[in-house]
This record gives sequence, structure tokens and C-alpha cells, in this order.
Amino acid sequence: MDFDAFPTVDQCASVGREKHTVVADMDGTLLRGRSSFPYFALVAYEVGGVLRLLFLLLASPIAGLLYYFVSESAGIQVLIFTSFVGMKVSDIESVARAVLPKFYSSDIHPESWRVFSSCRKQCVLTANPRIMVEPFLKDSLGADMVVGTEIATYRGRATGFLRRPGVLVGDKKADGLQKAFGEEQPDIGLGDRHTDIPFMVMCKERYIVPPKPEVRAVQSEKLAKPVIFHDGRLVQKPTPLLALLIVLWTPIGFTLACLRIAAGALLPMPMVYYAFWALGVRVTIEGTPPAPPKKSTGQSGVLFVCSHRTLLDPIFLSTALGRSIPAVTYSLSRLSEFISPIKTVRLTRDRANDASMIKKLLEEGDLAICPEGTTCREPFLLRFSALFAELTDELVPVAMVNRMSMFHGTAARGWKGMDPFYFFMNPSPAYEVTFLNKLPSELTCGSGKSSHEVANYIQRVIAATLSYECTSFTRKDKYIALAGNDGTVSGKPLYQPSKEMGC
Repeated sequence: MDFDAFPTVDQCASVGREKHTVVADMDGTLLRGRSSFPYFALVAYEVGGVLRLLFLLLASPIAGLLYYFVSESAGIQVLIFTSFVGMKVSDIESVARAVLPKFYSSDIHPESWRVFSSCRKQCVLTANPRIMVEPFLKDSLGADMVVGTEIATYRGRATGFLRRPGVLVGDKKADGLQKAFGEEQPDIGLGDRHTDIPFMVMCKERYIVPPKPEVRAVQSEKLAKPVIFHDGRLVQKPTPLLALLIVLWTPIGFTLACLRIAAGALLPMPMVYYAFWALGVRVTIEGTPPAPPKKSTGQSGVLFVCSHRTLLDPIFLSTALGRSIPAVTYSLSRLSEFISPIKTVRLTRDRANDASMIKKLLEEGDLAICPEGTTCREPFLLRFSALFAELTDELVPVAMVNRMSMFHGTAARGWKGMDPFYFFMNPSPAYEVTFLNKLPSELTCGSGKSSHEVANYIQRVIAATLSYECTSFTRKDKYIALAGNDGTVSGKPLYQPSKEMGC
């Protein structure tokens, strides 16, 4: 059957499809991009690091030659083997759940989504490993069924090989459709290449999705369930060229990161700002910070309440102020604590002891708290402990923004001790520190406001400054969604976040 004889997807009506069934391919159909390399590269890097990414890069020319000159199936099989062999299945599932949805959701084809979302029952047939795409397709697009390539495993690890019938292309897609639907004939079939014809002809209506890279992707809020939580180290989707740049830059970037960390740890704090600038780290200061407390007058310190971006927030706060500000943390790795140029104080499980410790620190000078929760990078999920609002009325909100071009400086998965290194490995990372007005006395606990009201007000002020949206998610929600734990480095959570706090 002539593939070009099929009508294009823009000719498919989406009205009156409430009882219809749609079956769609993924790459080049539901997604604008026709190549799955960037997503295999994400799995390779997030699970296996830069060496696994290099392995994938070295094998990609072979995969390309096989794909275009031998068979589509053989090329995809090479990508699967080099990306997955030896990996824990649980690690692949974790990346599929926490990392890939953000990148997939930014590449949805508008015409395909218009038709796909209008149907009652939705099925996706794809040559991609089902383990890699199913979380996104079901959670974000609302697909009822995902039929994809099945990977072979042994004792919880991927072997790199495939279970029968192998890569789902051509007639194997038709067989998969037959097995899934039996005698039922789907109403609409969407595909983008000749190897999709076998399953498309089994549908009542068939439409092709022509390659139009210039078409604009669907906005994430229009998906069945927008992606809120996102994890992972890479800022951009790794095309082959970008993946090569990452591999080449990593040894240079790590050396540069060590120099930047050494400068921050060894130099006096008033000099750190200039040292960072000389080493390519930009620190922008907005607003007017409060003056240092004067012990001679009995003036106590202020509590800086910062929106959390990375573990480096209190360090860049100190850099902006030109003096060292102790920071209160919920959990911190030993390496991060060792290289920190400022004093870090861990909360304990003893609320009375914590209150006494914080009061003492505030009597000695200023103090910073960076409540964790905005590491998902898009929504504003500030968690502010009621404990702090009850102890002082000297509260200064600080809006923190960081900019990275290659690596994210924070991750819910993996070892938190590497967070500072990844941030400083960026060619020219930047932090913007905005000091907001100190809370008026009438909005503090000292004037009768509850600690929850104070916390919510601070959240709204910082969120408005950063143009973020406040949500009811907590730090614990984020870590359970992304990493399957409560977010502490060790031990049990210190305090259960309160839903009343609106954070």
C-alpha cells in the first residue's frame, strides 16, 4: 500500500470521537522528533554516568548505519544494548519515572495530540522499550495501553537483549496490535513511516504525521497531567552533538569545579565574590540586605528565609552579604558538610533542643534557612518549618534563582555529595540573590499571627517575586515521587510537613 496515499493527520476530525479508539506510534508521531537517541542518552548518563554515555556515542554510528541501510530493528537493538546492558531494572524505571517525562512532554506534536486526546481509548505502539516510555505515556498523556519492546533481564539487571518478538517494528507492531485488541478494530491509526503501515491498515481510519520540525510543541499545561516533579543532571536534551560536548567537557568541568569549590572554601568570605567572578561564576545581587547585627546594642540577628535551589544557597547568600552566615539544614552529606565554607547546623528530632540551639545562634548573629522543595525547578514548593516562625520576628525573605547551561546542581536521586560539583561544572553558572523587605511586625508571630500564616505569607512573597506558582506539595511528596524515599540523607524524617502550611 502506498504510504503517501494516506491523508495527513491535520485532515482528521477530532470532534465526536468520545467513543472511538486511537492507536499511535510514538517517535515522529506523538513526538515531533523522529530520533530516540536523546532519550537513550538520558538513561545512559543518569544511570551509568559519562562513561556509559561515551559507550553509547561510540556505538551510535553503527546503530545509524544499521538503521538506515540494514533494518530499523537492528539499529534500535544496538541503542538498547549499549544503553541498558548491565543496568539495574529499578534504575531504568527510576529514570523513566523521574527524568524522561520532562523531556518527552516538551516535544508533543500538536496535531497528533489533538486527535489522540479526543478519543476515549488510547493505545501507543512503539519500538522503544516499554519500561522506558510507559510511565510518561500513562501518567502524562493518559494512555490506556502501551505496547512496546520488552527487554530481557537476569536477576534484576538488563542483559541488553530483548524478549520475543524483539524490536516492535513493521509486522511485529501489527502482531502486537492484534494481540492487544483481538477481533476489535481500532477507529484511528496514526503513524509517520513506512514500517507503520502494517498496523495502520488494521484501523478503520489511517493518517500519517508528516515530518515538520518547525511545528510548535504542545504546551505542558494542556497535557492530561502536566509534569510537575523533575529530576536529573542534564539541563538540555542530549542530541548526539551535545552528548559529545558533555563527554569532552566533563574532565575540564570537574577540574574547574574543584578550583571554584576551593576558592569558596579557602578564601575569606569578602573575597569570594571576586574570586567567583574571576572563575566564571556570576553572582547578581538585588534589593537591600539588612546591616549586620551589633552585639554592643544587644541587637539579635535576622533569619534569612531563602527559596531552595541547591545545597549552595546559603553559600551564595553569604557571598552576596560578604560575611559568613550559618545555615540550618534538614540533612546534609558528609562531603558537602566538609567542603562548606560556612557553619552548617543540622536539626535533630528534639524540638526543644532545636529551639534552644536556634535561639542561641540568633543571639550570636544572622542565620539562614533554605527550606527544601523548589528543586523540581518549576513550581514553587517552599517548605517553611513553623519552628522558625515561632522563634523570631526578624524575618527577611530572600528569592534565589540559579542558571545552569549544562548540568543541574541538585538531584533527588543519587549521591547528594556531588551536587556542588555538578553546579560548578557548568561553564558559567550564575546565582541571583534578591533580598526582599523584612516582614512587618504586624505580620509576625509576635503580633498574634500563627506560624502557618507567617510561613504562607513568606511563600507567597517569594513566589510572586520569582513568578512561581504556590502548590500544596511538600518536600516529602517530591522525594517519594522522584526517588522513592523521604529525602533525608540518613535516618527518618525530622518533622512531618504540615498540610496547613500550604507548602
